[in-house]
Amino acid sequence: MTKTNPGNFFEDFQLGQEICHATPRTVTSGDVALYTALTGSRFALQSADSFAQALGLEASPVDDLLVFHIVFGKTVPDISLNAVANLGYAGGRFGAPVYVGDTLATKSTVIGLKENSNRQTGTVYVRSVGTNQRHEVVLEYCRWVMVRKRDPEAPVAAATVPELPESVRVADFVVPTRLNLDDYDTVLAGSPHLWEDYQAGERIDHVDGMTIEEAEHAMATRLYQNTAKVHFNQHTESQGRFGKRLIYGGHIISLARALSFNGLANAVRLAAINGGRHVAPTFAGDTIYAWTEVLETKPLAGRQDIGALRLRTIATKDKPCASFPGALEGGKYDPAVVLDLDYWALMARRS
Repeated sequence: MTKTNPGNFFEDFQLGQEICHATPRTVTSGDVALYTALTGSRFALQSADSFAQALGLEASPVDDLLVFHIVFGKTVPDISLNAVANLGYAGGRFGAPVYVGDTLATKSTVIGLKENSNRQTGTVYVRSVGTNQRHEVVLEYCRWVMVRKRDPEAPVAAATVPELPESVRVADFVVPTRLNLDDYDTVLAGSPHLWEDYQAGERIDHVDGMTIEEAEHAMATRLYQNTAKVHFNQHTESQGRFGKRLIYGGHIISLARALSFNGLANAVRLAAINGGRHVAPTFAGDTIYAWTEVLETKPLAGRQDIGALRLRTIATKDKPCASFPGALEGGKYDPAVVLDLDYWALMARRS
């Protein structure tokens, strides 16, 4: 009897299946410091206890995307160990803020299955929920991933593709009740531009580029306990489609968010992920750039200190964003585009 886990293949999943993922994770100050070292993120609320406490929080909250990666990493051994690619996200919502010392755990439910026409792979749709030690939801999201079949001839159930929301409603955002931005310090935050300064249709080139080193993306993948073979096993991947390891797509999301500080420094918290696509693979040595389009601006009911921005961030490799007329040309992505992410961010308003 085998005692090792080969991971689930497409035919192992069942519609409605509930999976409790192993290894709860207590977040430490070391995790936070290493995440900063790997991404260079500079958002003040997540960087300084004193800044966060001046706004009513008990301490600096853990970066929203570090929470995402830890919650996501729990799912990999059960959902995507045998994945070909993670295809997209929808309906993501950030919940209770996470602080150093909190313990995170994840559960997933299979909400859709669809075998691909080549019968070699299939797409698995899951809804994953991350909670803290008090059973408060810190993050919930849907994703779909292409998973290999163990046996191409194995019969599978009829296709079921879930109906996913186009975007998360502003009314469903979780805003920490203690967070009060009336005394928000734009000098310490690094930008004078607040919610009222942004308009739908505006495009912001974040200017800076960041080259990914081999050690960085491997360390990031391990930090999140993401065991997907395509990210860390050069021996197997040297014989695969690309001949080298793929960089975890979430690392690109984090780099794009870190780069967005230059232009969106006062976007203090991610509220939701409406949708996202990893358009093309990235590899060590690629240089990531990013630009953001403002899709919508929305006030929050009952809050005069915080507004919401719906943002579309495009990340590219080895091509500065100033040279792009847009992400899509003739309905197709430019070959340099690696990420297309639609999300809501909360930003301080003028009092």
